[in-house]
Amino acid sequence: MEDLPKETGIESTRYDSIPGYLKIVFLVFSIVGIALAVYYHFFNVSGMVLIDFAYYYLMIAIFCACSFLILPASSKDKKKGVPWYDLMAVIVAFCIAIHFFLHSSEITYTGWHQPTTVNLVLASIFCLLVLEAGRRAAGLIYIGFAAIIGLYPLYAEHMPGMLFGKGFSFTWVMGFTTFTAEGLVGIPSWLCFDILIGFLVLAGMLIASGGGTFFLNLALALFGRFRGGSAKVAVVSSGFFGSLSGSSISNVIATGSITIPSMKRTGYPPHYAGAIEACASTGGVLMPPVMGAAAFVVCAFLGIEYAVVVKAAIIPALLFYFGLLMQIDSYAAKAGFKGLPRDELPSLKATLKEGWQFIAVLVFLLWGLIFMRWEEKAPYYAAIMLFLLSFIGKENRLTPRRIAETFVIIGKLITQVVAMGLPIGFIICGLVITGVSAAFSAGLISFGGEQFWLVLLMGIVACYILGMAGMSISAYIFLAVTLAPAIITLGNLNTLAVHLFILYYAMISMITPPVAMCAFVAAAVAGASPLKTAWTAMRLGVVLYFIPLFFLFKPALILEGPILESAYYFVLCLLGIAFLAWGLEGYMVRIGRINWWARAAIAIAGVLIAFPEWKTTVFGAIVAALTSGIILIQRKMAAKELANTQQAV
Repeated sequence: MEDLPKETGIESTRYDSIPGYLKIVFLVFSIVGIALAVYYHFFNVSGMVLIDFAYYYLMIAIFCACSFLILPASSKDKKKGVPWYDLMAVIVAFCIAIHFFLHSSEITYTGWHQPTTVNLVLASIFCLLVLEAGRRAAGLIYIGFAAIIGLYPLYAEHMPGMLFGKGFSFTWVMGFTTFTAEGLVGIPSWLCFDILIGFLVLAGMLIASGGGTFFLNLALALFGRFRGGSAKVAVVSSGFFGSLSGSSISNVIATGSITIPSMKRTGYPPHYAGAIEACASTGGVLMPPVMGAAAFVVCAFLGIEYAVVVKAAIIPALLFYFGLLMQIDSYAAKAGFKGLPRDELPSLKATLKEGWQFIAVLVFLLWGLIFMRWEEKAPYYAAIMLFLLSFIGKENRLTPRRIAETFVIIGKLITQVVAMGLPIGFIICGLVITGVSAAFSAGLISFGGEQFWLVLLMGIVACYILGMAGMSISAYIFLAVTLAPAIITLGNLNTLAVHLFILYYAMISMITPPVAMCAFVAAAVAGASPLKTAWTAMRLGVVLYFIPLFFLFKPALILEGPILESAYYFVLCLLGIAFLAWGLEGYMVRIGRINWWARAAIAIAGVLIAFPEWKTTVFGAIVAALTSGIILIQRKMAAKELANTQQAV
């Protein structure tokens, strides 16, 4: 019987090295957790009602315990099985969360803001376990930041200026963090167990039934024959996969393990191949129709429908991928790369015939999300549809063995998301109960002297620094309650544009040195220099750096306004990005290679053309026209001189 494809991007776990009986435990926990989610979303209407806190504590008990089964304390422990202290952590995390579940009604309706001594000790141990699970999943920087903000109420009253906040005792901090909607069983649990879990179930089903392979073959069939085809395939396939997975790192591992070697074989330098994959994977998280968790978090903060956020993200995502494809095309033309041979490419007709069910499921998902407004229930319906359609063909049929392995894949995905997501509760609680979020916003305005551009610059730096932790969602949540009000107040800007601006800039650290986690992972896959890969990724992903500024001032670029205005600015951005790509890569269509001064002029002209203000657009167009004209004149004069020389000889 054929094994599941190794395209999950979750091979960083130690699942394969744990004993067989623990694999059974993990499988049972995964099945029970998924069953609980299904019950809560579809059958929790009569009879045995499961209240929110009870559901959240049960799910935390299951998947927080699972995190100590499959996530090693360090890379050295990955192949050592499960040490005794991790088994103890599994038991303790599970038992404490079950204790909270058994008292969930009392916690909900009476409140444990000031827990008893026993519950204080249990809450403290539980919080330490949540932080340790987060460290294993997301790293020390992220958890250090979460812990500092989570303990902020202990020293907030001693902080100066805009950092001053109301102080609380350790007992109150643990009570709020563990037992209220401002902490672990608030937004983090809602995000993991209400919103994301359905998409993780669908992602696991797609992986198990060969969805990743299908999207890669589809991209090959569509773009493989063009120059630089292997790189364009990487961009398209990563865009597909990233939109569903919601994780740029997993995207690099899952698709990059195939696309990066392919790009290297066709002539791309290792650092360039890694940079392409890093950019494409980063952009995939912001790509409609699914957008991972990003869209739902924005919806929750602004109280708007999912379709509004997806609609707003369409133009920025298209511009980002257009800029990436234009640079790849220019590089391929400059290097003389050809498309892949037709005999090495899959047939588009055959690919669609074999994998049409994946297209059908994605269309169904989009219909359910936007038109039917099923929201968190939509991916469950799509997963059921995919399960039924898998039996049509033999290749992707979900046999009993594959179904069991599918539950394991889904369990791994949920475990990692929960481990990374729960620590957001420490950040939210530390900001909310101290009241420092409002003070921080007012302080930014005061510190910037009410100068909008200075406050905006500080905000961009804050987005980058917080995004370095690798959790863009937590960075967005922090800045949504601190930075967003300051920018909106000073600039009188569109609220949705401001929140998307913060979300986009929180993503740039994934490809920007010195951290550039996504680029570094891609460099490891490519066998290239991490910093060289990161700098190249930064250049290739340049659109991500200025498009958020554009739609911040012209909401028409997020379809907030007249459709003709949106179309006008979209076309200008396409033209400007084309010139920017030509300048950065040093190659213009129908002109060929250009020297350093022309590259600089063309790149600057591209930014000016794209900038949503008519004066800069006109000036940029003039610069582009003059530069192109000078290049053509020089070429004609050089050609004429060469012809005269040859004639004289």
